[in-house]
Amino acid sequence: MNNWPQRLEALDRERLQGMRRGVEKESLRTAPEGSLAATPHPLGLGSALTHPNVTTDFSESQLELITGVHASAEACEAELTEIHQAVDALLGEETMWASSMPCFLPTDETIPIGRYGYSNIGRAKSVYRMGLGHRYGRRMQTISGIHYNWSLPGITSEQYFDLIRNFRRHSFLLLLLFGASPALCSSFVEGRDHGLQPFPTPVQGKAPCGTLHLPFATSLRMGRLGYQSDAQSSLAVSYNSLEGYAASLQDALLRPYPAYEAIGIMNPGGEYNQLSTSLLQIENEFYGTIRPKRVIRSGERPLHALRERGVEYVEVRCMDLDPFEPVGINASTMRFIDLFLLHCLLSDSPPDTPAEIAALARNQQLTASRGREPGLQLERNGQAVPLRDWAAELLEELGPISAHLDRQLGGEAYAQALAQARERFAHPEQLPSARVLEAMAREYDHSHLRFIAHCSQQARAHLRAQPLSAERQAAFAEAARQSLAEQAEVEAADTLSFEEFRQQYLAPSQLQA
Repeated sequence: MNNWPQRLEALDRERLQGMRRGVEKESLRTAPEGSLAATPHPLGLGSALTHPNVTTDFSESQLELITGVHASAEACEAELTEIHQAVDALLGEETMWASSMPCFLPTDETIPIGRYGYSNIGRAKSVYRMGLGHRYGRRMQTISGIHYNWSLPGITSEQYFDLIRNFRRHSFLLLLLFGASPALCSSFVEGRDHGLQPFPTPVQGKAPCGTLHLPFATSLRMGRLGYQSDAQSSLAVSYNSLEGYAASLQDALLRPYPAYEAIGIMNPGGEYNQLSTSLLQIENEFYGTIRPKRVIRSGERPLHALRERGVEYVEVRCMDLDPFEPVGINASTMRFIDLFLLHCLLSDSPPDTPAEIAALARNQQLTASRGREPGLQLERNGQAVPLRDWAAELLEELGPISAHLDRQLGGEAYAQALAQARERFAHPEQLPSARVLEAMAREYDHSHLRFIAHCSQQARAHLRAQPLSAERQAAFAEAARQSLAEQAEVEAADTLSFEEFRQQYLAPSQLQA
């Protein structure tokens, strides 16, 4: 972390007070016994197309809860809790699944794809998801996570890319400390070569499926069974500059991919299979642990927004849902991510290379599948280094940053967040991934389904024990009504056929600044 003291001191109180964060949380809706809910997105939640706080991700049964932008971790957690309370009040006996790895899933083709109404943009969202299902399978898309959006005043696009390169180098630490998906329901990998180990069969009649795991895994969600793709593995996207990143992404968005050409845009019945036959249909299809982001205007392509106006914030995408937390994440974890991102920003960040990009992918796979294994080694600068030695160095370097933030902002919240992480690191049995396996073995006959169903019901009970005020309930009801009205306006305003809209939206010129 060369020259970090000078860079750290340059972060004065005013800039640190301008630090902002927000959360997007995905969560499957499930029936009480732990199977995927077959019901549509509840009408009382409003329009999944236009609601500012409640939408769906891939599946009609997969909620996505979105906070606003907050000046403190406490405020962010408080709003996320409020959104949960408002949603839960409309779910009846359904629960929000408390794990990143899915509940008991039906056959792949019967997992419902998100529906967004009859507008062109709404249809495009559904066709995009249809394409994801054809390309990767619908089961993979039911994996859920936490996305943490973060910004700091006065950071240039170049500095955000410095941060991103270091994040990719060091994100194994987040998988180790916060990964919480070391096991899964066997329905998720039915018919696939998975390489996981079975647990003893649960007590007869207790669960409809078995449980698979890896004994030292931290986050199967971030491993080879998660958001991975053979097609995308051919992409060696560089993060050395906005220009290079944009060029790599544009190539993937325009390059025809034979396997997807074989699927075709439409099926013989005239229904759409996917938006395009290129390697990526749209920008969001590109998987990654972190993304450079810019708020887009109506109808604008994300790549155009980045090229024209630069990076506005980063989106951290490698955080699992924590089944031990009622809303999947808490303020202390958010503060640790703040520290980690500031470390990535302040540290020297040499350019990446194709060799390093390949090594980082291997490091991610190793940490996801074997991160708690004693003696595990990762690759750093072409050399093998023990994961725990590297992690210890990073945790040590976060100390001055936490002290500086607490001096500038007051209190001891950041020191406490770091101390909690160090305690977990010193006692690996306290890591969420270890706690999940231990709890499953102790109380649930090694059943992932039964354990997470219990966590989900506990979270629901916690939310219902502290319901929203009548005033806040009324505000959410009004937001739902307003979103439905906005969807109707969008649908009424369309003048193009869907095919004309699709071709215009995907035109190469739309990607340029």
